[in-house]
Amino acid sequence: MRMTRRAALIGVAAVLAAPMPAFAALSAADKALVDKAVAYLQSMKSVKGRFVQTDARGGTSQGTIYLSRPGKARFAYDAPSGLTVVSDGARVSVADKRLKTFNQYPLSSTPLALLLAREVRLDRGVEVTKVTRLADGFSLTARDARKKTHGHITLVFADSPMRLVSWTVTDARGGTTRVRLTSLAPASNPASLFVLKDPRPKGRSRPM
Repeated sequence: MRMTRRAALIGVAAVLAAPMPAFAALSAADKALVDKAVAYLQSMKSVKGRFVQTDARGGTSQGTIYLSRPGKARFAYDAPSGLTVVSDGARVSVADKRLKTFNQYPLSSTPLALLLAREVRLDRGVEVTKVTRLADGFSLTARDARKKTHGHITLVFADSPMRLVSWTVTDARGGTTRVRLTSLAPASNPASLFVLKDPRPKGRSRPM
């Protein structure tokens, strides 16, 4: 059960921890697509949508996503999951009502930081290792260049209209967790969405 919950977390806020192969320098055409993706992500301020997540074992879950850049996000999983993941701009908090657990991680150590940065930069601390052209868009594979152990995240974009379609995170063992956005639109997200307190009694241990 713990591994299942961890797989869910990987979908939105896992540490990048898989080895990356060597790669060639990006072409001018590839760099143009990177710039296009950066401009889109930079323009995405406050949005709400729905997502479907597929973990490394093929299990699926779904829920509602709220993003308010910079720094804030909420993934509210539908029942029977009982999982809520919230970034408050500094930490990612994960609460599981079914398991009665609560954990926190630095936002900077998760791939979610790439989407939520005040200034989206794919040329500083992040290495774009691959650009792939698709029939109706393109994908970018990137890693956090600052980590001693590396993993990767692949972002998929559609062209018409330009939008973020999905992202896939690969873990240390090569397992993948994919988050597919089924809808995403501008929304006015209240600040209360991005506060997640430890629901457990104060006397209980609270691991960080």
